[in-house]
Amino acid sequence: MNRKPNCIWIVCDQMPAHALSCNGNPDTRTPHIDLLAKTGVNFTKAVSGFPLCCPYRGSMLTGLYPHECVPGHEYPLPPEKTTVADVFNEHGYHTAYIGKWHLDGFQEREGRAAFHVVSRERRGRFQYWLGYENNNSQYDCYVHGGMPEIPPTRLNGYETDALTGLFIEHLNTLPDEKPFFAVLSVQPPHDPYAAPPEYMRRHTPASISLRKNVPDVGWVTEKARDELSGAYAMAENLDDNVGKVVKWLRDTGKYENTHILFFSDHGDMHGSHGRFRKTIAYEESVRVPFIIGGGLPHYEGWRTGKTSCLINHVDIAPTSLGLCGINPPESMRGTNYAGLRKSGAGLPLYPESAYLQSVIPTRHPDSEEFAWRGVVTADGYKYASFERMPWLMFDLNTDPYEQVNLAHNREFKEKRDELQQRLRQWIDDTGDSFEL
Repeated sequence: MNRKPNCIWIVCDQMPAHALSCNGNPDTRTPHIDLLAKTGVNFTKAVSGFPLCCPYRGSMLTGLYPHECVPGHEYPLPPEKTTVADVFNEHGYHTAYIGKWHLDGFQEREGRAAFHVVSRERRGRFQYWLGYENNNSQYDCYVHGGMPEIPPTRLNGYETDALTGLFIEHLNTLPDEKPFFAVLSVQPPHDPYAAPPEYMRRHTPASISLRKNVPDVGWVTEKARDELSGAYAMAENLDDNVGKVVKWLRDTGKYENTHILFFSDHGDMHGSHGRFRKTIAYEESVRVPFIIGGGLPHYEGWRTGKTSCLINHVDIAPTSLGLCGINPPESMRGTNYAGLRKSGAGLPLYPESAYLQSVIPTRHPDSEEFAWRGVVTADGYKYASFERMPWLMFDLNTDPYEQVNLAHNREFKEKRDELQQRLRQWIDDTGDSFEL
């Protein structure tokens, strides 16, 4: 087949990797995403290099680290930065973005971000853009943009359902011969944890299985069970909408020639270690689902299975371009992992560690109060540091729930020094500024 392949991103918000049934969750049923994983490549060790919406999204679009583009919450993406849409545009693709943006720098203290209009020149040069800056009310969601341009307009029904409908509606307008790169970005399963009633009925707080590192403290377990029952309902609603996108691709004959990337911008602690939300270096905040699916198993040599490669936010744009046979620009720092899906793309040497950051803390309740940097390694170690102070160190091979912090145990000083040196190298190599 000589036609250029299409590429779709389905981006959700605040879903930890373990929320999917294909990743071992006993409480959720996500058959459509599971099928993408089974017939595609499941990155079981994918990380959110900055577990926070705005910085992650800036990195996923530019292939730059957050300190180079979007260093904190409600910081804008500089319009001069090259985005993945720029590159796809140059190669004859139609580019579209539908849903949550959160890259215009609007401050919530100035009003509700759902009504903030992102100007055309600040939409990453996507040819079609219909979305919103931010919104935390799934049944009261507004979008603006489109062609012709519309002001903030309330969606009908639940956000994920409505945005998926608009996404498919737009894809239906594209000519068959035009390759496309299209992003569907939804807020769920971000809090508040509410899904349509038919999904909420499937889960009750009492039936939820808590992770082993949720402490047996009454208010923690009660809050965790209550939130998880809603979060899992939202995940299952999202899964059904992923199924709608896949069905459209099958019905239109485009499935065999379309790469589908499903991922989340960060996770949620959901009570693990007595914490909630994100911006924390623990697994529940940092590990995210990441799946490259689409097409048929072994179609034109497409690989399937699980991989432990440490794909990060900076790797998403170059990998997507690589999947479509486009060389990533030199401005993108990330790694092109296309070779793990397409046998013809080669298998270069991949990084043996991934860089983690919290550049500018949000100071939100439940978030980590101080800036930190960290590294997670291919051989199963994690190390994180505050400025001038080691913070966390775990051997994830023997301690996957991170219950034994080795950072201040001198018996493991040699390993700590090794990880500290690797972290220092990441800081230097990326031009970051942080005192260890």
